[in-house]
Amino acid sequence: MASGERPVTEVRAATHDDMPAVRSLISRYPEQLIQDDLPRAVSFVVAVSADQIVGCCALQIYSRRLAEVRSLAIDPEHTGLGIAKTLVERCLRRARQRNVKQVLAVSSEAAFFERCGFPTFFREKTALFYDPPTKASGHS
Repeated sequence: MASGERPVTEVRAATHDDMPAVRSLISRYPEQLIQDDLPRAVSFVVAVSADQIVGCCALQIYSRRLAEVRSLAIDPEHTGLGIAKTLVERCLRRARQRNVKQVLAVSSEAAFFERCGFPTFFREKTALFYDPPTKASGHS
């Protein structure tokens, strides 16, 4: 831990009052994280250090069959301390408690999620994505 960093003192469910800090943390990663349409506060877990939120992650439940771990963000001064893994594990525990069958993660950090127990290919399923053309691209 670098000088000036304080350890995480609490990992807990987020409250409505935490959302400005969660949004601020997520806004540090505009290229990696979706900034709009964030899950509600009840979907988030947060890591707290010195009364400040230094990490967040959400479990967005789509159905009893499928949920997504998303909006994982760690304050840059607190990376490398295991906070991200702890937050993902807490989300996975929530999914188990709610009897969700599968949890997915869409990420450019596949190696991290593999270390958290997400195999790249599970029972030969593949996620397919469609990006509709934008008006700016000249397609109608």
